[in-house]
Amino acid sequence: MPDRPDRCRPPQPFPQPQFRRHLDSAASQYYVVLIIRFTYNMHRHIDPDSFGFLVGDLSRMVRAEVDRRIAEAGIGLTAGEARTLAHAGRAGTVRQNVLAERMGLEAMTVSAYLDRLEARGLVSRLPDPSDRRAKLVALTTEADEVLAVTSRISAEVRKQAAAGLNRAEWEKLLHMMKLVRSNLSAGREIAASEKGAVA
Repeated sequence: MPDRPDRCRPPQPFPQPQFRRHLDSAASQYYVVLIIRFTYNMHRHIDPDSFGFLVGDLSRMVRAEVDRRIAEAGIGLTAGEARTLAHAGRAGTVRQNVLAERMGLEAMTVSAYLDRLEARGLVSRLPDPSDRRAKLVALTTEADEVLAVTSRISAEVRKQAAAGLNRAEWEKLLHMMKLVRSNLSAGREIAASEKGAVA
């Protein structure tokens, strides 16, 4: 009997067993990948408004705004020099290496800033009576005029940052920030004492 036309052939089962196994395997791999990605995304979720990010954002934004205003003020100092002068005024007469540590900068970077400030007559470096190898940094009277400008700029930025807060709320915020700073400082001291005890 001649073969029947294709349209008359009985329908073939679909999919074939081998192809079905391939589909099952591919689907399984796909779902495994989805599960892994979902689990990974859950574990790597990061809160963009966590304490560390907020402090970092505030520090970066305040610094950028102060730097911009200092550049516009025309006081003849770079932002780094102005910060060094302000930190020296905050610390009083202080060792150069201690000033660098408080600023969170390399000693050589602060030394370069101090060289230029000293050339402007804004700071002086004196021998440390307790260690002839060390230098003490002190402000001169000529620094007062420059610090008056930087203080005004700081007050303007502070006013901008405090928009929407009343005086009591701002004072409470400062109090809580000081408490956090104290907690972290105490933690560093404990860690240092424990390290010394082990050594």
